[in-house]
Amino acid sequence: MLGLVLATITAFWFVLTPSAIASLDDDRYDGNIFALYAGNGSLVPPRVTLAESMKGGKPSLLVFYLEDSKDCKAYSINVSELQRYYGRAANFIPINVDMLADKTDFSPTEAGYYYRGFVPQTVIIDQEGKVAFDEIGQVSFETVDAAFREVFDLLPRSESKELKRRSLNNINVGLQEEED
Repeated sequence: MLGLVLATITAFWFVLTPSAIASLDDDRYDGNIFALYAGNGSLVPPRVTLAESMKGGKPSLLVFYLEDSKDCKAYSINVSELQRYYGRAANFIPINVDMLADKTDFSPTEAGYYYRGFVPQTVIIDQEGKVAFDEIGQVSFETVDAAFREVFDLLPRSESKELKRRSLNNINVGLQEEED
């Protein structure tokens, strides 16, 4: 009898407990989007502030996001891939816009100064503290890569080795050099 009661309680518990499955294509909060969807938990929290990055003379990539936005979830993969290529030369500073202070007058050394009210938003601040790139939406890897190439005075994509996408898993893709 006790076994039957335990089996019934267990069955009801599994049926009534909501699933904890993360989904890339909804606007539901699942947790740290960089860890869940990009396989990169090193982005949040950011290692430096924008003021520290500017003081050190290093370019910064600001990414304004929400963790319950399907567009931001999908874009997190590009951000992680960009960090793979430029993470040692530039500071990556993801900013959860829910965490921005409720103030309206930010200084140019504060991330909120560059936020335009939409997510995802990608901003590159160059070594001199000037905005080198500012786009809203899911910007392609290649577009942000071109902006970084200008900031670092690298050859344009058309003059460097061809990169092609390769699948890392069912969500992430990587880039690799084109085989001759």
